[in-house]
Amino acid sequence: MAMVGSLERKLLATLIHPPIPGMIDKSLSSDSLTRYARQMRYPHLGEEGQRSLAVSRALICGCGALGSLLANTLVRAGIGKVRLVDRDFVELSYLHRQTLFDEADVAAGLPKAVAAAEKLRKINSSVEIEPIVAHIGPENVESLCEGVEVILDGTDNFETRYLINDAAVHLNLPWIYGGCVGAEGQTMTIVPGETGCLRCLLPECPPLGSTPTCDTAGVLAPIVGVIASIQAQEAIKILSSNRAAISRQLTVIDLWQNRFLQLDVRDLRDRVDCPACKQRQFVWLTGQQGSRAVVLCGRNAVQLTQPGPGVPLDALARRLEGIGRVTQNAFLLRLKVDGFELSLFPDGRVIIQGTDDPAVARTVYAKYIGN
Repeated sequence: MAMVGSLERKLLATLIHPPIPGMIDKSLSSDSLTRYARQMRYPHLGEEGQRSLAVSRALICGCGALGSLLANTLVRAGIGKVRLVDRDFVELSYLHRQTLFDEADVAAGLPKAVAAAEKLRKINSSVEIEPIVAHIGPENVESLCEGVEVILDGTDNFETRYLINDAAVHLNLPWIYGGCVGAEGQTMTIVPGETGCLRCLLPECPPLGSTPTCDTAGVLAPIVGVIASIQAQEAIKILSSNRAAISRQLTVIDLWQNRFLQLDVRDLRDRVDCPACKQRQFVWLTGQQGSRAVVLCGRNAVQLTQPGPGVPLDALARRLEGIGRVTQNAFLLRLKVDGFELSLFPDGRVIIQGTDDPAVARTVYAKYIGN
């Protein structure tokens, strides 16, 4: 057999991992591999897996509690490129669980994606970090997915998760769902065509106000660490060409009660007639589903119209007690909190007074109402 020279090896590597326009050459020298020596000693990864990670690309949607831990772990692991997308700014109340940020970021009023990128570049200068300060919506989600091989969920609401699910199934991209509230978290790895998707599991988005948020039910940092670690490990399996090892379960963990539950979802896709997987109906991606924002002229307010019915206002009022000042009559519920006034109607409409920016209105809505 003829010997393969260094030039031929380089050409072969290029065919296996085509270069990405604008990306730095990610081929690892012997010296640069030293950083990952302990990681490569794990037999299922090895040097070959590490070299695969070095030319891989990941999108992290949301850079809060889960997202900041995901970014930290993947950048330290040597992922070639990490794209961070978040619409929010760093606040003091985030610091107990969002590990990439500090008090200086709060004082500077930095967007989370920008603050995270600054920290991550100091952690691993060989990784390309692309911070994007934006709301993820039907108009930009596919472009945000361009060039990546896996999507990681660090979002705080189901509406965005359904949109990500539509985009991932449409583009045939793996994505890893994750969520935490209180001391409980859950995660599921979704590989279009191989596993069930989010709409296989939950065909319809939970109705308005039916699920708690971190601001209404609280959240403990340890559960964030557990769920983010599972998500990151699943991403490393995918990006290192170890797809056979990915989880085929929905994992639910309650750290306060010390409960660990796994539901087998291997045949979920075969058991349901999924609107996304089977029928190829991407209603979130096309904008047929999802909140619609209208700036109310002269009122410093934004109206969000949510899909589907809301929960009864009485139940929502009970959940919001202690969050801010709550008043209610037969026609609407009002919540005054942090300089905003939210007026919620039985038909699912919400008017958020105190801003004329739809992105800010969506952030306020996600914090206090959720889905």
